[in-house]
Amino acid sequence: NNQEVCYWLTPASRLLLKGAPLTVAPLVQVVLDPTFTNPWHYMSEWFKHENHATQFEAANGCTFWEKLANKPSMGRFFDEAMSCDSRLVAHVLTKDYKHVIDGIRTLVDVGGGNGTMAKAIVEAMPTMKCTVLDLPHVVAGLESTDRLSYIGGDMFQSIPSADAILLKSIIHDWDDEEGIKILKRCKDAVGIGGKVIIIDVVVGVNHDVDEVLEDQLHFDMAMMCYFNAKERTMNEWGKLISDAGFTSYKLTPAFGV
Repeated sequence: NNQEVCYWLTPASRLLLKGAPLTVAPLVQVVLDPTFTNPWHYMSEWFKHENHATQFEAANGCTFWEKLANKPSMGRFFDEAMSCDSRLVAHVLTKDYKHVIDGIRTLVDVGGGNGTMAKAIVEAMPTMKCTVLDLPHVVAGLESTDRLSYIGGDMFQSIPSADAILLKSIIHDWDDEEGIKILKRCKDAVGIGGKVIIIDVVVGVNHDVDEVLEDQLHFDMAMMCYFNAKERTMNEWGKLISDAGFTSYKLTPAFGV
C-alpha cells in the first residue's frame, strides 16, 4: 500500500528543458513574450484601419524587422529562438534527408542568422563550404572559418553565387511579390544546374492528421499577424516558383519539420 505516484517527462516535454541538445525553450519564450502576443489583440483595428501594414505594427509602432534592429536585446532573443529551431531542423535534414544536400560543394544560407543551420551542415558534409547571408547588424562580430563564412547584405539586392541556396523559414515572411523577388535573386545566384532548397510549411500536406493541419493554419495566421504574409499550399508554392522563372521543382514532405 506504499505506492508512490511518479511523473516523468514525455519526449515532447523534454524539448522544453533548457540546456537540452535540441531544446525549443527559447522559441517558446519568444512566442509567449508580450512583444509577440500583443499584436494578436490588434486584429480588429488592423482590419478597420489602413494606417498600419500589419497587426504587429499596430501594436508596436514599427515593423517586425525594425523592432529587432532597433532593440539589440530583442534581436538576440529572437536569434536564439531561431537557432533552437534550426538545430532541430538541421538534425532532421542531416540525418534523414542528407540526399538533398549530397554533392553540393558550396551553399549560401539566406537569412541564416548566427549560422546554427550552416554549422550543422558543414559538420555533416566535410567537403562543403557554407556562407551565411544576413543583415549586417545580424552577422556583425561573427567569426568565419575555412568552411563557414558570414556576409552582411540584402537578399532583395544580391545573393552570393553558389551551387545551392538554402531558404529556411524565409519566404513565408513575405507576400507573393516580395517572395518572387527573393526567388529571382536565388535563381541568379545558382545559375544553370544549381538548386534552391526551401524548408517551409506547405499547407495541406499531411492534412489527414488534424494536429498537423491545425499547426499549419496557426503558422498561417501568425505570418498574417506579424508580416501580412502567409503559409502556402502546394499549388501556391508551385505558382510562386514558376513566376520566379524556375521550370521545375520537387516536393519532399518532411513530417514534423
